[in-house]
Formats: sequence, structure tokens, C-alpha cells
Amino acid sequence: MKSLNIPLYSSLPDKRILSLDVLRGVAVLSILIMNIQSFSMIGAAYINPTTYGDLTGINKWVWILSHLIANEKFMSIFSILFGAGVILFTERAIEKSRKPAALHYRRMFWLLIFGLMHAYLIWYGDILVNYSLCGMLVFLFRKMAPKKLVLFATLFFIVPIIFSMASGLTIQYWPEESYNQNMQSWLPDVEKITHEIAGMQGNWIEQMSVRVPGAIFLETFLFFWMSFWRVTSMMLLGMALYKWGVLSARRSELFYLRMTLIGLTAGYGIVGVGIYENFAHDWSMDYSMFLGSQFNYIGSILVTFGYIGIVMLVCKSELFIKLKRLFSSVGKMAFTNYILMSLIAMFIFYGNGLGLFGQVERSVQILIVIVIWIIILIISPLWLKKFRYGPLEWLWRVLSYWRKQPMKIES
Repeated sequence: MKSLNIPLYSSLPDKRILSLDVLRGVAVLSILIMNIQSFSMIGAAYINPTTYGDLTGINKWVWILSHLIANEKFMSIFSILFGAGVILFTERAIEKSRKPAALHYRRMFWLLIFGLMHAYLIWYGDILVNYSLCGMLVFLFRKMAPKKLVLFATLFFIVPIIFSMASGLTIQYWPEESYNQNMQSWLPDVEKITHEIAGMQGNWIEQMSVRVPGAIFLETFLFFWMSFWRVTSMMLLGMALYKWGVLSARRSELFYLRMTLIGLTAGYGIVGVGIYENFAHDWSMDYSMFLGSQFNYIGSILVTFGYIGIVMLVCKSELFIKLKRLFSSVGKMAFTNYILMSLIAMFIFYGNGLGLFGQVERSVQILIVIVIWIIILIISPLWLKKFRYGPLEWLWRVLSYWRKQPMKIES
């Protein structure tokens, strides 16, 4: 199928596409559901909920619903949008008689710098470094037909599955040292837990003892084990969906309804089975780190399709006008809002703020998420009444184009 002419939301500067901004707004808010666990608890608790904190009653249900609804789903949407953005950025550069490759790689370079600053100065769970590196690669695929993009996306997607299955099936042959090292990341001992809590409750310099090793691990081992393959896959998929007009609400309502029903039914079903099986296996490393993790890895992409279908149906509707404007404002400032959420969480949980790291149960974490959402939902539209871009979006544009960009909206 050939690329479609995308309808533009012409009342916004730079010919913004409403559905992309709304979807981005939903994604940037919703990723906090999972990120809050990383901000507030030891790293192992993100992959193994039994390793730290209460996991009974409402806290257990908060974890189950967060995992079912959010884990890997909204980050996948972000990656899909990033891939679509690469093509959109390239098309507009060509329209303005600019060199798309030079602009793109300069843009990715500065995103890498932003990501490294975010990871090592604020929060080790940064995703921007991954996006910049994967974005440098997927640019080479931008001219491919959608079907070829989907094929390559599938190939990249299955690599981590192969890695995990091979590791899980051969675990009995691992050297004892390797097994014990893996166990420390899955179920850390008291000494390691105490060190991590003390570090994050300390001052900014003391936090480096946890932040720096965490960032290095995510940007090296985990990047090559999973993140590179998953993020690249979703970006390529995003390119295909953009070319097919799926992300711009150009398809029929029936198309998006089917996308929603099939995606959510199958996706939630697979993820739900994974939740049951992991609890049935008592979250043992031998099972849950490898085979047990694949239910969500695979099911999350189906849930992602379902969420995209819902947002596109809303964007096609003549209802919810104010709601769409609100979320599009958040989406237009996604970069700024992503970093703002980190700064707020840093103040709440780390020692250079309130120092609540390791002290907040999952049920309270969700309440904090809602408060941060309210702050962002208020700030974003107010800012965009006077300015064209969020502050970080503006700075990124200046560095990418290497020239001053208009910021204020002329009255």
C-alpha cells in the first residue's frame, strides 16, 4: 500500500498532526505508571516484584494492574511514534530543501547528549540514549516499503526472545559464578539492598554510587541483550504504520475497532497468563527471568495496537474536543514533560529532596503518579498559550538546526 497524504492539524504551528500529538501525550503520561517503581524502589523490584516491598492486598493489585496495563506498552508506543517521526522529519526537511541526513544525525547526536545527562545526572532509567542510537540506525530504512519495514521489525523483535529462551533452557549448564551473579540482580541480598537505599537517600554525589553503575548496565548489557532489538523493531513498525496512515487516523472506524478489540483481547490474555504463571512459579529466577518474561514481551505489542486503536477512534470522533486538545498539548511537550517527571520524582524520592526512596508502597506510588499527571496536564496547555514549543523541544530544535528558532507565539 502506498503512503497516504496525511491530514494536518493546521491550527497548530509546523503543521502538527493531531493524532500523533494526542497519542504521544497519552504515552508520556502513562509511562510514569512503570517508571515510578524505578524512581521509588530498588532496581530489582522492577523485574521481580517479590524482592522488595509489600506484595499483598491493594499493593499486589496495583502491581498486577500496572504490569497488565502499562509495562512495555507505552514505551512501545513512544518507540513507534519515534519511528514515524523520523519519516515525518525527513519529509519536512526535503520540503524545505534541507539535507535530511545531516539534520537527522545532528538531531540524534544532541538527543544522545540529553540522554546521557539525564541518565548520569538525574535517573539511570533513561530511554533517550536508546532512542538516539536506534534512531541513527532506522534512518537507513526510511525509504523501504511498509511490508519490508514490518518484516525487518519482526526480525529485530524476535532476537531477544531467542536470547531469553536459549538462556532459560541452558541455565543448568551455567557456571556457578554466572548463576550467582544473575541471582544477585534478581534477588539481591540485604547488603546490596541497604547500599542502594542508602545511596539514593544520600546527597546527589552519594547517589552516583547507584546511578552510574545502573546507567552503564542499561546502556551496555541490557541494550545489546534486549533494548536495541525491541526499540529498533518498534521504530521500524512505526515507520510502516505511518506510511499506511494508521497513526494519522486515516483508516476506517471499523479498522480501528478491530485493532482495538483484537489487540486488547489477545494482548491482555497473553500478559494475564504470564502473571498467573510467574506467581505459580513463586517468581523463581530460573523461570520468571527467562520464559516467564516472554508473555509480557509478546503480549505487550498486541496491547499497544489496542491502545493505538482507541486513541485513533477518539481522534476521528467529533467528541472529546477539549480532551484531545489537552492531551495534544502534553504530547507537543513530551520531551520537556518526560524530563520534568524525572525532576519531580527525583525531588520526592532522592536524598537531595524529600528522600523517600524505599519507603513508599506501590499503592501510594500510584497516588503520586496521579498528582504528577495533574501538574503536567495543567502546565502544558498554559505554556503553549504563549510559546510554540516546550523549552527542551525548543533547545533541541536550536541545536539541531544550529540557528535561533522562534519561541513566542505572536499575538
